[in-house]
Amino acid sequence: MKKQRLPLTILLLLVTLTFANAQKSKDGWENLFNGKDLTGWKQLNGKAKYEVKDGAIVGTSVSDTPNSFLTTEKDYGDFIFECDVKVDNKLNSGIQIRSLSKPEYQNGRVHGYQVEIDPSDRAYSAGLYDEARRGWLYPLDLNPEAKKAFKKDAWNKYRIEAIGTSIRTFLNGVPVAHVIDDMTPSGFICLQVHAIGSKDLEGTQVSWKNVRIKTSNLKPSPAANIRIVNLIPNSLNAAEKAQGYSLLYDGKTVDQWRSYGGTDFPSKRWNYADGTITISKSDGSETGNDIVTKKLYGPAFEFEFDFKLTEGANSGVKYFVDQKFNSGGKSGIGCEYQVLDDEKHPDAKLGKNGNRTIASFYDVIPADRPRNAVKKIGEWNQGRIVVQKDGTVQHFLNGYKVVEYVRGSQQFKDFVAESKFKGFEGFGLSQQGNLLLQDHGDNVSFRSLKIKETK
Repeated sequence: MKKQRLPLTILLLLVTLTFANAQKSKDGWENLFNGKDLTGWKQLNGKAKYEVKDGAIVGTSVSDTPNSFLTTEKDYGDFIFECDVKVDNKLNSGIQIRSLSKPEYQNGRVHGYQVEIDPSDRAYSAGLYDEARRGWLYPLDLNPEAKKAFKKDAWNKYRIEAIGTSIRTFLNGVPVAHVIDDMTPSGFICLQVHAIGSKDLEGTQVSWKNVRIKTSNLKPSPAANIRIVNLIPNSLNAAEKAQGYSLLYDGKTVDQWRSYGGTDFPSKRWNYADGTITISKSDGSETGNDIVTKKLYGPAFEFEFDFKLTEGANSGVKYFVDQKFNSGGKSGIGCEYQVLDDEKHPDAKLGKNGNRTIASFYDVIPADRPRNAVKKIGEWNQGRIVVQKDGTVQHFLNGYKVVEYVRGSQQFKDFVAESKFKGFEGFGLSQQGNLLLQDHGDNVSFRSLKIKETK
């Protein structure tokens, strides 16, 4: 039987495709933008204008339209993504990853992880935001040095590594954010043009070029010594362990905690089930049933915790709890990170200048926080207390730094002298102390209790 020969044009096409596949398998990168048109992309939600100019995707803002998203037609799970970005200094933008659009969710509104493009003085570029869902996951209060990485009026190189539950961002080679989360394992990628609030911003632009992705043979960048936000309850990943973190509660056992003034975990009203340590509401006959760590911590450490309030609830997280102030009472004395429903509990209106509101240094220094820093009642908040070797202490609430002071400074002494702790000689100055979860008679839950001791 005579063999049929393929036409020359088909042979050339096969050779070209084979060569292209060989190139892709060699370095693993795939171009998501061909430099000529928007093949492989579609637009969702707003009506900002997307076009190709001089080898770049250019997004132009339009008035009276919501956030606009130029979206890949394919979904991606694990990947490394890179692109170059240039943006007008007046325009906010972002890169969505593992994002979704479903009719049942806000009528198809795009939602999911967004890597920020922020040329404003706030300088949150490459921080991680959760669009139309949870808000900021990694504001750059957590990594202020990285605010310097963004270059105005210039092209900036973004790199995003989404591998398993780990999401890391890099800007011009600088590690910016690291979040551990399992809410959305895959979704599309999109280029955002943010809605604008005034007519004079119409026509501002953001541009992307060199847009590419790698989905196999993924090798993450070397570990960076930056803050890690882990949103998976009661867990530590390898990077956190390498930084020196350990769990004070693993979601199952409370062998590192005892009642204040006792040796065992309380038998009344405190319980540990379903991954939380919870204090139930008192009937009024018993309060002041605090629990403390069996171990003392100091002079430098970082303590992280999640807390969930019920309506009108009051509690607190104390540190440098000093037994010398124990006069037989059931509540320990120490510096306190306030845990409070500001809207419904009267204590928020007491004290001075708001120094009894949520995340404040209770009755000493008020928290200075953005309006949207507090989660709704019934949702989990992330708290963090950082005590540095030089005596600097910081309170964080959901990633925002809200309090900073220096133990033993004149300012610290002046604040304490005007507080309810003025009669406690040496208050807040102990080299070591217990960590404490307060029973104030209300129903409050805690989880993801982590400690890092700084030598």
